[in-house]
Amino acid sequence: MSASRSAPRLLALDTATDTVHLALVQGDAVQVRALPGGAQSSAALLPAIRDLLAHGGLALRDLDAIAFGHGPGAFTGLRTACAVAQGLAVGAERPLLALDTLAALAESARQQGETAEAVWSVLDARMGEVYAARWCRGADGGWTADVPVALYSPAALAEAIAQAPAPLAGNALTVQAEVLGPLAARLVLASWPAAVPGGAALAVLARAAQARGAWIDPALALPLYVRDKVAQTTAEREALRATAATVAAAGAA
Repeated sequence: MSASRSAPRLLALDTATDTVHLALVQGDAVQVRALPGGAQSSAALLPAIRDLLAHGGLALRDLDAIAFGHGPGAFTGLRTACAVAQGLAVGAERPLLALDTLAALAESARQQGETAEAVWSVLDARMGEVYAARWCRGADGGWTADVPVALYSPAALAEAIAQAPAPLAGNALTVQAEVLGPLAARLVLASWPAAVPGGAALAVLARAAQARGAWIDPALALPLYVRDKVAQTTAEREALRATAATVAAAGAA
């Protein structure tokens, strides 16, 4: 690996939520993009990446690595991020960096003004449940979960937070306001409902992962599924490979 760790050139993407977030890191400079997620994301993602690289004056092969948010989040979004990142990495012969979407929420809260060294990330998982983890910030700017990522009912999450209080970040603060609002008030916890896995947060995580040398072979990249459905079906695996192959061909062109 010949990448310069002091001035990395990194592309980062996250499609785990209703918004697609992108970041292009060039040393200390960061360009970010946000675009609608969901059904529109697959069609819009590659053109947005091409536009971001063009504005930075870079080609895919100029990058040191490609980072992607591996989840948790929406199944379709996670598959999209994984397949696109794999395809771009294979086509450009670059390594991947897998980023934790919930860690990006914690970093987003920090960027909005949170000064605590620990943050609970709480992301709406729909079906009345919440993806959550408690993160501690490291000296390198990265985040490590001391309460690992899990799927909670609102009541179970409230109990877990009460046992290890820390500020709260993420859209579950709005979706599960009836439970998390009174809990935050009772425990006097700061709340950051607007925290998202945005480009600026992804850039920090990507830099930290690059500095640690946390590269993975694109063939080993997998989405982080937390619900009971933890295994991909044969059709899903074939779809993931097909999407990655299509993107790889486009990236190599």
